[in-house]
Amino acid sequence: MDKKLNIGLFIDTFYPMIDGVVSVVDNYAKRLCKVANVTVFAPKSKNGCSFDDTSLPYKVVRCKALDLGFIGLDYSLPLPKKDKSFIQAIKDANLDLIHIHSPFSIGKMGSIYGKKNNIPVIATLHSQYKKDFYKSTHSILITKAMVRTIAKTFNRADVLWTMSSGCANLAREYGFTGKAEIIPNATDLINNFSKAEIHSFKNEIKAKYNIKDNEKILINIGRIHKLKNLDFVLDVCKDLKDKHFEFKLLLIGDGKDKKHFIKRVKKLRLDKNVIFVGRISDANLKSKFISISDLHIFPSSYDTDGIVRIEAAAFSVPTIFIKNSLASSTISENKNGYIGEDNKELFAQKIIDIFNNDNEYQKVKLNSKNDLYLTWDELMPTIYAKYQNLIKEKKCKTI
Repeated sequence: MDKKLNIGLFIDTFYPMIDGVVSVVDNYAKRLCKVANVTVFAPKSKNGCSFDDTSLPYKVVRCKALDLGFIGLDYSLPLPKKDKSFIQAIKDANLDLIHIHSPFSIGKMGSIYGKKNNIPVIATLHSQYKKDFYKSTHSILITKAMVRTIAKTFNRADVLWTMSSGCANLAREYGFTGKAEIIPNATDLINNFSKAEIHSFKNEIKAKYNIKDNEKILINIGRIHKLKNLDFVLDVCKDLKDKHFEFKLLLIGDGKDKKHFIKRVKKLRLDKNVIFVGRISDANLKSKFISISDLHIFPSSYDTDGIVRIEAAAFSVPTIFIKNSLASSTISENKNGYIGEDNKELFAQKIIDIFNNDNEYQKVKLNSKNDLYLTWDELMPTIYAKYQNLIKEKKCKTI
């Protein structure tokens, strides 16, 4: 293909809102725009929030959206059908390929437009939508109806990308009947620190947070939200403390439930063990914290993947997941990561056992980087080649 491809990435939430899906789309677009014409189709920002789209190296087209802050939600409701200029912008983009990253109004419009105009459509399953729907509605009937709706959107796609076999099975449960491929996520973190630099970081962070030499540094990165199973983490920490395991847990992130967890830490008398570092947006600073950590705790049963496990692997920091979570399906137990039981005592004991077997721990550290670490720059040529092949296949079918 000699001409530059026109690629449309469709998403129902975008900057200034930041979450895992926004990060994925941004990383795709930043790299693809070097070889293709990339447009991100997204909703306008919430009232009172602004973002300079011109600061991005790719084009962003936004549609009208209803601010849902009045009902306590951080997200806005995109209204693409009500925005004639948005619809015209899709037509004017002369798209060769559509990649939808959410199955709602904007993603749905993208899939319908692609199907109608014989443009290849890729859909990526990023979230456990069924859990989201039930949490919002508390209705099994409404949840089933909403799941059927997003399954229709996914079924319009030529292929569905998921991050693991567990995610692919989840899509089947939703009603997806088409072709599925496993395409991993990646990270833009690069470990270019020397041993001396890491040693210096460690001394600096130990001094700042009063971390003793005999304390293991546990880390959790993400939103401070009940959905992330952080209550379970604190229960595990209480058990670790009762078992006289020496540790500090660094919680890196922020969120609406932070006050709840601060109260729980005080109630469980974990003030000297659990540290609320706060949100870190600077990649270099986040890298410093990861590099000096001994174990990354990722107990979420909500997340489908968790890019943070790849970020941790960049610095040979293994992750412990909770059993039967989708995210845990991305690793091999005791080879490149760990899996703990959904029981606070057993999970705590698993952590203790990890550090009681240093030979195995060192092997898992090494394997976590060798097996799981992948950068967006390394992944994107594969993504672009798949885009090109799908376009060729679509053209062959229409001849």
